[in-house]
Amino acid sequence: MKVLLIEYGGHNSSIFIDMPAALSYPMNMKKYNWGFNTEPEPNLLGRSLICPRGKGLGGSSSINGMIYVRGHPQDFDNWSAQGASSWSFSHVLPYFKKLEACKNKSSPWRGENGPIRIKTAEQKNVLHTVFSEAAVQSGYSLTEDYNGYKQEGIGAADMTVHEGTRWSTAKGYLKNITKQKNICIMTSCLADRLLFSNNKCNGLVFRRKSEIFSAKSKNGVILAAGSIGNPCILQRSGIGNPKHIAGLGIKPFKNLEGVGNNLQDHLELYFQVKCKQPISLFKDNNLLSKARIFLEWYFFRKGLGTSNQFETLGFLRTDRNQKYPNLQYHFLPLAINYDGSSPHKGHGFQFHVGTMRSKSRGTVAIKNADPTSQPSIKFNYLSHRDDLKDFRNAIKITRNILNQTAFKDYAGDEIQPRSSLKTNTELDQFIKSNVESAFHPCGTCKMGHPDDKETVVTPDCKINGLDNLFCADSSIFPSITNGNLNAPSIMVGEKAVDHILNKPLLPKENLIPYN
Repeated sequence: MKVLLIEYGGHNSSIFIDMPAALSYPMNMKKYNWGFNTEPEPNLLGRSLICPRGKGLGGSSSINGMIYVRGHPQDFDNWSAQGASSWSFSHVLPYFKKLEACKNKSSPWRGENGPIRIKTAEQKNVLHTVFSEAAVQSGYSLTEDYNGYKQEGIGAADMTVHEGTRWSTAKGYLKNITKQKNICIMTSCLADRLLFSNNKCNGLVFRRKSEIFSAKSKNGVILAAGSIGNPCILQRSGIGNPKHIAGLGIKPFKNLEGVGNNLQDHLELYFQVKCKQPISLFKDNNLLSKARIFLEWYFFRKGLGTSNQFETLGFLRTDRNQKYPNLQYHFLPLAINYDGSSPHKGHGFQFHVGTMRSKSRGTVAIKNADPTSQPSIKFNYLSHRDDLKDFRNAIKITRNILNQTAFKDYAGDEIQPRSSLKTNTELDQFIKSNVESAFHPCGTCKMGHPDDKETVVTPDCKINGLDNLFCADSSIFPSITNGNLNAPSIMVGEKAVDHILNKPLLPKENLIPYN
């Protein structure tokens, strides 16, 4: 069997990508990022948010924050309950273990010999310890491994970093197969639309520079263009809502109304606080220190450059009605925005705090048949009333943690949201004005039972009702998982292989997680 891999970007060989501490640079570079933007979001005061997606081999794993989170076991049991049979936690755990190389965590819950290298953060800055102690004083617990027996609690972050360098899926999977004669990787190629013979997909049309080409396939086509790219390719191919497609001058081919629906994401706030002591990373946020950090990383793969700096994570519940954690913390010992700008010219720290299971749903839809045109991306953020309530609770929980004795000698005034904002009206205004995407879009090719009219992908990873066409990435998530989406996206790819090749699935593992 011969395999052709089509990629619009390049090979992504760059120090900006390889250096973990430089993570904000590739995310803001057109060379590596598709540069999508949402439509004005009515519940965010008309703001349009950025929606970065990786362009190049490795996809978004080449530009993401390198945080590795599987998700909560209940997330996958929820998938199964929504019609994604054989995708419960006991079914997917073997595939998580298969992809992982966690050499420092010998546990029946973790894998040790997979292609994706995972490092546990060292948490050398004392503020990480302070946050953990304050959380315990607030009544929350610690977790030794949020990717193992117990997600709930505060613990050291796992990151896809190996020997001081970002470890993307390109390094984990593609690096060792490029010399195989049956693999052909074509970069700078833009996938346009799919080709069919009757009901069978037998190829695709793609563009390279100004030329148009077609590639034929006997064994099938696998879509892995993500939650934004996949619905666009399907819609340009006549697959989706017939009314929308026909209105763009595209001949409808297959009525799958769910294509582009069910769009989900995680939102987060930057809760920023002044630090009373000069121990934050602010002392390293200057040109001279950055040069030193870079040189130490470049020549020795040591020092601050080897970390994404988000070294402590937390998974908590916003209220007693939650069956499992619905709040995530990324703790950073520096008060700074994702683009590198600083709202405070002094020592500080911040919590990236966000809710996990928003009830709001959005859409992705092409505006025309041109593959170079940006689609319409509408997340409908905060459109469900419970979403604002969860964020208000998140702010109150964070303030409670900051008021514990562990933070007494460290936490100064709030930079934002500011302690003067207390009423629900004031907090809601702050949330709508300041909440940002965590860059975790998913769900636009929902996996479910074939009889569900919103199902785009069946549990065997086939496009519903079509032959020889498959999908394998975060677009097939029925519902969003707890935490960052890189790990479950890779797991989907691992498990999809066995479905597509019609191989026996790995045996279920019946370990019982904490609940």
